[in-house]
Amino acid sequence: MRTHEVVLHRIEQDLAAGKLTVGGRLPAERALAEELGVGRSSVREAMRVLEAMGIVRTAVGSGPDAGAIVAADPAASIGAAIRLHMATRTLPIHDVVQTRTLLESWAVQEAAGQAPDLDFSAIDTLLDAMDDEDLSPEAFHRLDADLHVAMAGLAGNVLVEAMMVSLRDSIHGYVMQAVPLLDDWPAVATHLRCEHRGIVAALRDGHGAEAAGLVREHIEGFYGRFAPVRARGVSGLVNRSRGGTPPGSAPRRLRGRS
Repeated sequence: MRTHEVVLHRIEQDLAAGKLTVGGRLPAERALAEELGVGRSSVREAMRVLEAMGIVRTAVGSGPDAGAIVAADPAASIGAAIRLHMATRTLPIHDVVQTRTLLESWAVQEAAGQAPDLDFSAIDTLLDAMDDEDLSPEAFHRLDADLHVAMAGLAGNVLVEAMMVSLRDSIHGYVMQAVPLLDDWPAVATHLRCEHRGIVAALRDGHGAEAAGLVREHIEGFYGRFAPVRARGVSGLVNRSRGGTPPGSAPRRLRGRS
């Protein structure tokens, strides 16, 4: 075991035993080095690893916020890892999107069973904000990503929510590279708004299977729109495309409604 791994192992033990908790401060660098019989450089290396993993946040100086504090932000490390592996082409975008579809469709179906007790206020705020037709594609997709994370969060599964945050962050650059090349962005945005409200309506009504199906159609249909973009020269953006409903048509739940 390398010396910085000795430090990591000790901190893991302390976290598991409850000696360290979220918001708690780790021992000072010098004290930890002396206690474990390692160099301070090994402690610093361990802190860098923990910070990259989203376990701690560090700040230099001598004030009350200085040192390493347990933060526990799993989405940060998962998202960074996914982005890097996507950059190496070892994680195809299609597989990342498929994973997001599986997680989110499960989450909304699970959440629908709790519909009477759910708080939709944050989701309603996001839906209303996305109705602004003057939003830039960048702003729209930031709100869109927040909406999908909020819907998945209703299931109450912390790991699924963290995975959704990390997938959102890893896919955002891919989406924003392709959106400017779409010829019909205003129509696409209108269609997405309609789909979002259809999903939320199914959730409110407690119709889990319907909500899951609408989410699946929504995600696969959106990424399927990027197939023509690939043909226009953005090679590698889409590994496999999925068919979607055409822009301007209503999602299944809203067809025939005023």
